[in-house]
Amino acid sequence: MNLILMGLPGAGKGTQAERIVAKYGLPHISTGDMFRSAIKEGTELGKQAKSYIDAGELVPDHVTVGIVRERLGKADCRGGFLLDGFPRTTAQAEALDDLLAETDRRIDAVLYINVDRDRLMERLTGRRVCGQCGATYHIKLNPPKQEGVCDKCGGELTHRKDDRPETVKTRLEVNEQQQQPLLDFYKAKGCLKEIDGNQPIDDVFASIENILGSLSA
Repeated sequence: MNLILMGLPGAGKGTQAERIVAKYGLPHISTGDMFRSAIKEGTELGKQAKSYIDAGELVPDHVTVGIVRERLGKADCRGGFLLDGFPRTTAQAEALDDLLAETDRRIDAVLYINVDRDRLMERLTGRRVCGQCGATYHIKLNPPKQEGVCDKCGGELTHRKDDRPETVKTRLEVNEQQQQPLLDFYKAKGCLKEIDGNQPIDDVFASIENILGSLSA
């Protein structure tokens, strides 16, 4: 199965990606991992990507798509893959379709974990981070034993600036605007599968299993 995983920040993509990989044996391919690997391997495209990243610029589509082509051409992707963080635009989605068509492949499903805005705000603004060891907590979902104190090292827990309500609200709005054209693109192609991400984690994964089970049936 060739899959794409989508969802706004706080939707639980990371948790579900781990479960999909564990059950179905698909390589989890994120944009960051692809870039790091290409740069480490010293490929020509990796060198190009590094020059843009070092300059603080966005890596252009032709370089990103080239790195995706190299990654999806590796042996571990022959039985399928789980893409996370790519594509980000309809232009990248069209380029992905074209490069998969070169080897008679296509995207089988786009798994979109949809979570209510209020719940995303609660998940993201409730995070607290230890200033000493970096351990993360959540005031409701995973609170420390003693308020404001890290269980692991006793360090002070802080509320990071990018986890504060005004910052999170802006971040979600920007991500929504960027994501909507992509959702429309895959909905028109008939491969968008929406999952209720407001459910407990196990139920979200059960919904994913049902979708993937119907694909392979």
